[in-house]
Amino acid sequence: MDPGRFSDRGPREIADFVGWSEAEARLRELPEMELLGVLRRSSNYTFLARLGPDPSLLAVYKPAAGESPLWDFPTGTLYRRERASYLLARELGWPRVPPTIVRESAPHGVGALQLFVEAQADRHYLNSADVPDVTWQEIALFDVLANNADRKSGHCLSDEQGRVWVIDHGLTFHADDKLRTVIWDFAGRPVPKRLRQDAARVLGTLDPGCPFGDAMRELLAAREVRALHRRLAAAVEPGWRFPEPSSGWSVPWPPV
Repeated sequence: MDPGRFSDRGPREIADFVGWSEAEARLRELPEMELLGVLRRSSNYTFLARLGPDPSLLAVYKPAAGESPLWDFPTGTLYRRERASYLLARELGWPRVPPTIVRESAPHGVGALQLFVEAQADRHYLNSADVPDVTWQEIALFDVLANNADRKSGHCLSDEQGRVWVIDHGLTFHADDKLRTVIWDFAGRPVPKRLRQDAARVLGTLDPGCPFGDAMRELLAAREVRALHRRLAAAVEPGWRFPEPSSGWSVPWPPV
């Protein structure tokens, strides 16, 4: 896949970049990283950072050392799941996840570094009725494949051009079924053929020896990669439908 094919989809902060690969390189290689403050609404320590001399080049930094312990996700792995989610979205071609890397040289140690998206204030999934269904279908299927345990409405950002970006993917890729989301509009409906075809293509790149498959194996446990393979294989079957919520636990709280 040529990352440059997505260069026209980026937020304003990457308008000058050649494409995803260049954006990732900037996040990884710029030596200067100044922490501007803590993003207070996060459950883990999350910082807004400025990279290099360009004041407009901002990123969100989530250090492994700042992760709160969880009973079901191994401590110190959430930052790797952020990177794995970005790689899955990049491989699929949807949805829009800001470029995300694992950065070793950072003020509080290794962690995820994600390009900051300047979003429209107070606009999210639950108040974006004008967004086409296909956008939400892409996000809904992505969350099924990534086994997202925390898709809140506020994790769906709209940039100045009205394009939807999804963030906060630390609780993903568990080997057990953990899907929790506010996007249940398509429950029970068939998945569009185009999305199934994209999933089938990605299924073939998850094998050992393929760049995507090898990258995912570096980030996730072997059983988690096997579970991802099973979810992809199920999604490509003709007639496969979006899942239905199984209980009240299927919707995160708070929803925004």
